[in-house]
Amino acid sequence: MLAGIAGSQLFNALTSFIIARSANAEQARGIMFWLLGNLSGVRWDDVGLALAAALIAVGAALWHVRALDAFAFGTESAASLGVPVRRVQAVLILATAVATAVMVSITGAIGFVGLVVPHAARFLVGTRHARLVPVSALIGMVFLIAADVIARMLVPGQTLPIGVVTALIGAPAFAVILIRARSAS
Repeated sequence: MLAGIAGSQLFNALTSFIIARSANAEQARGIMFWLLGNLSGVRWDDVGLALAAALIAVGAALWHVRALDAFAFGTESAASLGVPVRRVQAVLILATAVATAVMVSITGAIGFVGLVVPHAARFLVGTRHARLVPVSALIGMVFLIAADVIARMLVPGQTLPIGVVTALIGAPAFAVILIRARSAS
C-alpha cells in the first residue's frame, strides 16, 4: 500500500511538472479539469457510446454472476466448481477495461466511484452478484449525478471538477471501509 502511495505521488508530481512546463494557464485549467473529471463537456453524441460501454460491462458481469460468486472463495475454489477461471477473468477484465477507457475518454478520470460504490452496495444488498451488479450500477449513476450537482453548486459562480467532490466523499468512505475490514479480521 505504501508503494502505491509513493508511486501515485511520484506520477502526480511528474504530471504536474509536465502540465506546468507545457501549457498556458487556460490549457492547464482544461487539463486539470479533465484529470479530475467533469460532466459539463459531455454531449448527447457521447451518451450513446457511454451507454453501449456501460451495458456491455454490466451485461458481461451479469452473464458471469455465478462465476463471480465462486470467485469470492478464491480462484482455486472457483476452478474446482467448474469455472473456466482464465476465460472468465479475461472477459471481465476486457469488458471493464473497455468501459473504463470509454468513460474516461468522455468525462476524464473521476476517482472513488468504482472503488467505494460496490462496497456500499454490498453493505445494502449482500454479496450475491445477481443483485450486487445492478445495484452497484444504479448507486454509481445516482452518486455521480449527485456529485455533479454538488460540484456545480458548492462554489457560487464556478463549477468544480467532479473528481474533487467524489474524492471528498470517497476518501473518508474508503477509510471507513478499510477500518471496518481490519476490525472484522
